[in-house]
Amino acid sequence: MKLSREVKTAILVISGIVFLIIGINYLKGINVFEPKNEFYTEFDYNALTSSSPVTIKGNSVGKINSIKYDFDTGKTRVAFTIDKGLKFSKDSKMRLYEMGLMGGNGIAIIPAEGGVLAENGDFLASEVEEGLVKSLASNFSGLSSGLDDTLKSADSLLINLNSLVEDDSDKGLKNAIAEFNTTIKAFKSLSNSFNALIAKNDEGLTAVISNFNKVSEDLTVLSSDLKDADISKTVNDLDQTLLNVNSLLSGLDNGEGTLGKLLNDDDLYNNLEVASQQLQELLQDFKLNPQRYIKVSVFGKKDKSGYIKPEDERE
Repeated sequence: MKLSREVKTAILVISGIVFLIIGINYLKGINVFEPKNEFYTEFDYNALTSSSPVTIKGNSVGKINSIKYDFDTGKTRVAFTIDKGLKFSKDSKMRLYEMGLMGGNGIAIIPAEGGVLAENGDFLASEVEEGLVKSLASNFSGLSSGLDDTLKSADSLLINLNSLVEDDSDKGLKNAIAEFNTTIKAFKSLSNSFNALIAKNDEGLTAVISNFNKVSEDLTVLSSDLKDADISKTVNDLDQTLLNVNSLLSGLDNGEGTLGKLLNDDDLYNNLEVASQQLQELLQDFKLNPQRYIKVSVFGKKDKSGYIKPEDERE
């Protein structure tokens, strides 16, 4: 069977329209091939949009198809579809709830225990969850009283701040600011004097800096010389010399060698002390009785005067 050009064109246009509808729904997250059931509910006012979700226990299970105002009842009638695989009681309620302060609203299925299962086209009862705006309205009296106390405290604080600013006494803010300004002026004057002093002694400061640089260079040369010098060898030689001196002193202390024996021989010291005493006595006797050691005779006569011991033996 050969199709005419008009039939082919019509089939092509219809296929394009079908695919367009399927694509648009797919982009919206709707699967047109998945079986769904449609249900209805109503609310006293409209707080939903066509993009509001239909959830059960926080899971999205459907979408809102239409939102219409019923002129007869004065309520908002909402039609929505739910996946056909979800089974719940006809006594369940559709709760309008707030998803957040800026998140819009949604409707949730509150399943009931037992009862007949809901079928396609059934009407479900509804309820409204107390939201943030309603809670604020119910608690506005307590909030307003607390806000009133806060405003009173802020007013007292502003009054005290004004009195502090306008206080001209030593404890006032004006006096503190004036003293601060005086301090800044004094610091500015000191800075000017310091700048003038630097300008006046610029040559001297330059010479001092040059001398410091010269000293720094000399220290660098000295450091280089010390680095090149074999300090470790000198220290080792000094250490060896000290060891030799210590060994010598130890030998003297132990009585080794002639000098050690002289330093440590007590008998020699005692003998020298006795000899010194005897020599002193000999000199004393020689001074007092020279005739015992020197024989002098005048005209062949003997000295019969005899020995007379002086009162002071040192004479």
